[in-house]
Amino acid sequence: MDAATIGAVLALAGVLSGSVVAYLGKRGENATTRMNSEIDQIQEERDGLRSQLAERDSRIAQLLKQQGEDYVTIARLRAHIINMGGDPP
Repeated sequence: MDAATIGAVLALAGVLSGSVVAYLGKRGENATTRMNSEIDQIQEERDGLRSQLAERDSRIAQLLKQQGEDYVTIARLRAHIINMGGDPP
């Protein structure tokens, strides 16, 4: 083999290896992009669920406050029944 043939074979090997590296690099880039997209979606879902939990917690607090007020009203009414000479249930 003369020098031109050896040079051509080396150039071909260089081009092929460059193509393989570029292909693998693009695959890695695509995988990273997909992973970032999935992470963004998960974070959006998490934020939505956090807001739902906050709404639920505020509703529970509101219902507990109302329940406490109801207990106070019931106790007051029972005391009123006793003062009037009745027998509360």
